[in-house]
Amino acid sequence: MDTVALLDARELDVVRGGRHLLRDVSIQVDAGEHWALLGPNGAGKSTLLTILGAVGHPTSGTVDVLGKRLGRVDMRELRTHIGHVNPRHRLDLPLTAHEVVLTGLTNTPELDARRGYTEAEHRHADELLELLGMGNRRESRWTTMSQGERGRTLIARALTGRPSLLLLDEPATGLDLAAREQLLLSVDQLRREVPEMASVLVTHHLEDLPASTTHALVLADGEIVASGPVDQTLTSDVISKAFDHPVQVSRNHGRWSAVTASARD
Repeated sequence: MDTVALLDARELDVVRGGRHLLRDVSIQVDAGEHWALLGPNGAGKSTLLTILGAVGHPTSGTVDVLGKRLGRVDMRELRTHIGHVNPRHRLDLPLTAHEVVLTGLTNTPELDARRGYTEAEHRHADELLELLGMGNRRESRWTTMSQGERGRTLIARALTGRPSLLLLDEPATGLDLAAREQLLLSVDQLRREVPEMASVLVTHHLEDLPASTTHALVLADGEIVASGPVDQTLTSDVISKAFDHPVQVSRNHGRWSAVTASARD
């Protein structure tokens, strides 16, 4: 029996103020696939992620998220089944890492005083922190966490509802070298531990891609430059075209990097 894709967006156009932000963009994400959504600033990555996350509608085209057609479904309810990681998440309260993870159950910035949290929910929050390498930091306060610790805590928060789809919006933003590496190793570990989960990670830096990335969609000026299995997509020619700059792409130890082509001559 055929399985239903977790994401199936076909021939998307997004027009705002007479300008195409996306033009004829399609993507299908199946269970266990981990897509990179890559492109320069202004390529349309955030616009596409907004639609894939059931936050906005395209001007034309069809979008099925978790088997539900946008336009025929309660999008607010649908979003409760999607894990969304935004490193710019605003939180000014001194919640602990454990408490921040629990807020993912209600998708609120603070704990919901009207509900109780079960022992199983507390245990699951701790298990997620452990999985993301934050087990020994469960009592750390959000206001004193490093940016890297916040990033891993937010991924744990996004997983509280056991989503089958995880969207990561530039999760390495603002991280130093060590924090970025810890974050990406945590993402790789997460993907091994939850093999049926699919994910889409947005970035404009090849170096910010986890080694577990399986597929990539490269955008430029709102149009697809290339899409498909990662080793066929993240090539020097594709990246040079997308960023309008000659680069040489290489992959070592599962990770990607790019330098100006002349620098390798």
